[in-house]
Amino acid sequence: MVDNVENGAAPGGNGLSKSYMLAVEDTDFLLRDEMRAFRFGLEFAKAELTLRDWGIRSTIIVFGSARIPSPEQVETAAAAARTPDEQKHVAWMRGQSRYYDEAREFGRIASERGGAFAPRNRWRDNVIATGGGPGIMEAANRGAADVRAPSIGFNITLPHEQRPNPYSTPELTLRFHYFAMRKMHLAMRANALAIFPGGYGTLDELFEVLTLQQTGKAPRIPIVLFGKSYWQRIINFDALVEEGAISPEDIKLFEYADTAEEGWESLVRRGVTTMPPG
Repeated sequence: MVDNVENGAAPGGNGLSKSYMLAVEDTDFLLRDEMRAFRFGLEFAKAELTLRDWGIRSTIIVFGSARIPSPEQVETAAAAARTPDEQKHVAWMRGQSRYYDEAREFGRIASERGGAFAPRNRWRDNVIATGGGPGIMEAANRGAADVRAPSIGFNITLPHEQRPNPYSTPELTLRFHYFAMRKMHLAMRANALAIFPGGYGTLDELFEVLTLQQTGKAPRIPIVLFGKSYWQRIINFDALVEEGAISPEDIKLFEYADTAEEGWESLVRRGVTTMPPG
């Protein structure tokens, strides 16, 4: 050690300290609290450049519960069900899986008719984008994959539930640490939102976009809520108007639909441009 110091080298396994490493190679340095702003910027840039390289100019965002089962999951559970409680749960799963089917069909319709197959001057419009996980997100990505269209998965690192589904385009399957950056990328290219039944995460995304549009901080885009009976049971928008918490015009920010075809027709009627395959 003395010899190393006398020869002008700092202590370290190879005769050099970590201070000699390039900043981009020093993960301990990059993960310091003081470097958070730079990590935030890197998350923005990686997703931005990836989507730009693929020519993705606009998206149709699909939100919904990660807990909605696929038909395959329902059949697996049905085969294993033995007790009345298990059979009752399977019946519940069958009822919920209809939303999976509609989200899958919507992903297919939007991909075929929205422009994912028809880049103009290399740019693709109305590409399906989801949170990248299971449930409704998987279904929408799967619908795009059914017709071999590209689709995006904006994943987030979570302790449970979140895992990349196998249907988003691998090169467009991204992962974020920061919820805020993920939300920004979900919103900034959105031409429309299709929102299926979901829990806290879905409600969070829905109300954030509604607030941005209500306050004029984001341009108006069509929003469709799938499952009218679900949404009218979960959120009493009319009561918000009656209490003066929102204006009657605010309810016009979205429409309801029960099928994929109805949802697509709502989006087109309210401004989404269709594009036949090129």
